[in-house]
Amino acid sequence: MPKSNITFVCTECGGESLRWAGQCPHCRAWNTLQEFQIRKAARASQARPLQAARATPLVEIDAEQAPRTRLAWGELNRVLGGGIVPGSLVLIGGEPGVGKSTLLMHAAAQVARAGKVLYVTGEESGHQVRMRAERLGALEPGILLLAENDLDAICEAIRNEAPRLAIIDSIQTVTDAGFEGNAGSVTQVRESAARLMRLAKETGTPVFLVGHVTKDGSIAGPRVLEHIVDTVLYLEGERRQELRILRATKNRFGSSEEIGVFAMVETGLEEVPDPSAAILATAGPAAPGSVIVSALEGTRPLLVEVQSLVNLSSNTMLRRIANGIDINRLHMIVAVIEKRLKIALGKSDIFVSVAGGIRITEPAADLGLTLSIVSNESNRPMPDGLIVIGELGLSGEVRRVGHLERRLQEAARHGLTRALIPAGAKTGRPSGLDTVEVRSLAEAVSAAFSSPIKSGAFIKEAGVSVS
Repeated sequence: MPKSNITFVCTECGGESLRWAGQCPHCRAWNTLQEFQIRKAARASQARPLQAARATPLVEIDAEQAPRTRLAWGELNRVLGGGIVPGSLVLIGGEPGVGKSTLLMHAAAQVARAGKVLYVTGEESGHQVRMRAERLGALEPGILLLAENDLDAICEAIRNEAPRLAIIDSIQTVTDAGFEGNAGSVTQVRESAARLMRLAKETGTPVFLVGHVTKDGSIAGPRVLEHIVDTVLYLEGERRQELRILRATKNRFGSSEEIGVFAMVETGLEEVPDPSAAILATAGPAAPGSVIVSALEGTRPLLVEVQSLVNLSSNTMLRRIANGIDINRLHMIVAVIEKRLKIALGKSDIFVSVAGGIRITEPAADLGLTLSIVSNESNRPMPDGLIVIGELGLSGEVRRVGHLERRLQEAARHGLTRALIPAGAKTGRPSGLDTVEVRSLAEAVSAAFSSPIKSGAFIKEAGVSVS
């Protein structure tokens, strides 16, 4: 029988045992034996002598020793923190068909113009990858294709070829012969990623991994996978929509709040250097329930359109559906509207959507979402050229938000003429943009609509009429 690669190690004394027992045979401690898996011996071709590591003073390390590889796409450079860092391990996740392989093929073509790129495919044949590269216009002689699932062969190819970038599509298809389990299992994914991380640091080759996602949108496999890698990127977007959002949730080399905006066209992905203009270009004429808000993603303000629909329903089970906004945030705003403005929404279905597939996570859009619901419930459109910025408190107060000046400059750059902002904000006002400061929700409603609204029973504050 082959020798098992399972051993039991005592957590107290470190002694080993070939089988589990309630008591350690060495130190006689109880319930201290834990199961561990012994990796099989590496191939002779991969056996390398170990060199003792030497500690180096931090001040003696040259920060410019590893310059970044900048890509032709500024949007991708922004998300990566300025470019690809040598020796980094980047994990890219996303829904099936959202464009992960397409994005990486574009990146491979851009890097291949200056050096070799090793593209490892574990799910597709070489013919399939070539057809995609031809369709995307990314057929470069510097791209080397390797159809392989064995981690030993992949690591050996990276060492031999020494590429400027290695792409593995995907990590769930890679297997390490030294560990048991099928491809995609917890052990295989964890150990394969850890070994690729060590290889990337040793050789200085940046490695991009494609990761599958589960039903809840998180990357499949052990959670430790996201802790091992240097950068975690998520490619978001509906398959039937044009825009794709590349969002960084972890980045050891830059901000973890930046996003890159791309458009899916017939020839693949294209970067969108001015996302606000692309989103506002699809906005229709002023209609009840439509409002422009400013969402800050990292250092970039985005102007997005928020739409709402309030519909009186005869069903006993009311629906609250939010697309692009946290549903709990919507519930809170509805409660504030009912309490502070005395508008009855307890018999209405409420639907909220952020145009363009953008997801808003910051509270600066609270006031805009509130006025959107009020506008649709009263069937009164918001004025043209208006942007609404402000956080909403539970007592109906409008609170200040960060980077207000940057948001206003973005609004003025795209031709908006009026802004509702929180009172007391000490910031510059761009030319051509009139600002109206409001302290409460009632003041915001009074300032947003030129004539009294005849819907609901509004509180008598700041000139708001009572029906």
